[in-house]
Amino acid sequence: MTKQEKVNFVIQQLNTLYPEIPVPLEHKDPYTLLIAVLLSAQSTDVRVNQITPLLFEKADNPYDMVKLSVDEIREIIKPVGLSPMKSKGIHGLSQILIQKYEGTVPKDLALLEELPSVGHKTASVVVSQAFGIPAFPVDTHIHRLLYRWGFSSGKNVVQTEKDAKRLFPKSLWNNLHLQIIWYGREYSPARGWNLEKDIITRTIGRKTVLRDYHKNKKTAKKAVS
Repeated sequence: MTKQEKVNFVIQQLNTLYPEIPVPLEHKDPYTLLIAVLLSAQSTDVRVNQITPLLFEKADNPYDMVKLSVDEIREIIKPVGLSPMKSKGIHGLSQILIQKYEGTVPKDLALLEELPSVGHKTASVVVSQAFGIPAFPVDTHIHRLLYRWGFSSGKNVVQTEKDAKRLFPKSLWNNLHLQIIWYGREYSPARGWNLEKDIITRTIGRKTVLRDYHKNKKTAKKAVS
């Protein structure tokens, strides 16, 4: 297969598996999505979805959020980890949204990245999922899969994002990044990976990745026997 044929194969498989694409983080508007994505750093979406209803019950907009102290926010969000940094970020960005943007979340990627605790990936998720602006946020699943599929070198997420944007049509970015995340979780995880279930990697995977997989499987079998 040529690289373009591989890209087309991935798009076709993902569209077949995920014609309807659920958004992993529960939210009701750009602000609650921004907070949920910020909380998801080094945590799981499941854990975040358990905590955000408790937080949003008290404050689901910047005006109510700044009425809470940083310590109060921290106490609620403790289970998601990194709570000292995240609570300061949530309180700080809520203040800025009120002061500079009349309480609304800006649509501009660069403006979002200026907010406390909001990095490039968080900003990309918000513009993509809240505003429908084409972006390709790269998380650990996308980084892993684009390497496994031979689409990126795996050096860093910045390079992976560049490669993804170069390879895939811009009109598909917003759906595709979510489809790849779901595929990575369900069929091509970092741990407990079963290549038999992973049709995309099995078909177009990087040769060294496939070779190492089979090598490790043989070693594991020998160890058991």
